Amino acid sequence: MTFADPLRMLLRRLEQIADLPEDDRQAVLALPHRIRTVEASTYLTREGDLPTVCGVLGSGFAYRQKLTGDGVRQIVALHIPGDAMDLQHLFLDVADHSVQMLTRGEVAFVPRRDLQDLIDARPLVRNAVMTSVLVEASIFREWVLNVGRRDARTRLAHLLCEFAIRMEAQGLADGDGFELPITQEQLADAVGLTPVHVNRTLKSLEADGLITRNKRNIAFPSWERMRDVGDFNSRYLHLERQQSVHAS
Repeated sequence: MTFADPLRMLLRRLEQIADLPEDDRQAVLALPHRIRTVEASTYLTREGDLPTVCGVLGSGFAYRQKLTGDGVRQIVALHIPGDAMDLQHLFLDVADHSVQMLTRGEVAFVPRRDLQDLIDARPLVRNAVMTSVLVEASIFREWVLNVGRRDARTRLAHLLCEFAIRMEAQGLADGDGFELPITQEQLADAVGLTPVHVNRTLKSLEADGLITRNKRNIAFPSWERMRDVGDFNSRYLHLERQQSVHAS
């Protein structure tokens, strides 16, 4: 995937939430940071860490995970380029979950203190950041519903629909589909199924003409059919600009 400036991608995400004046935009772009190439499977945050930086994806993908006491993994979120993966740790001092790279990628690490100073000084940026955290919570709620109440076919279709919409909103998908850089084992850990069940369900979706696959690229021949099968409504993603986000 082509690398783009992570802070510009973060700014794009915040401006999807709120209309920021030019001085706020420049303040976001001026945040001190260091960019590193990070390999797949690398931990960006481990449960129990005391966070000192916030990682912003410039390229590549990452995921959040929790482990049971006996080491069974549940993936609780997927992250795409432009996502800031530790905004909640501006307000929480100890990480209660882990963040790990799904693929190789470029990550900008912004000091936590500098981000805290920015949102303290700029109310519109603060409100956009807080709204972003609330949107993450909304997505978590939908994932709980997905794993807890939808059948295998519906929950997998729902996750694919969500990923497609988020990629499109960030300018990372087109009419030819999107990259889904995740193994069937990882996908199983995201939807609470076995890898065998995921494989069988993907083949079923493909046989029914709901998805096409070319290596890691996935496309939907009929978005309406796929949306219906996945019981998908994008309301919980809050993609529209929030009129309530204003300076206090």
